[in-house]
Amino acid sequence: MREQVLEAIKAAGKPIRPGDVAKALGLDPKEVSKAVKALREEGAIVSPRRCFYEPA
Repeated sequence: MREQVLEAIKAAGKPIRPGDVAKALGLDPKEVSKAVKALREEGAIVSPRRCFYEPA
């Protein structure tokens, strides 16, 4: 799940919201949010502004 979310964030090419990632991948937004939280904690993604994420 985390790998899918990370690849979607990288593919976006700009900061993206977890809800948009969920729509793009056809996944449950709550599951995507959990994956985003885990990726943020391990330093794979950063938040340039509130609720938007991009690769670190």
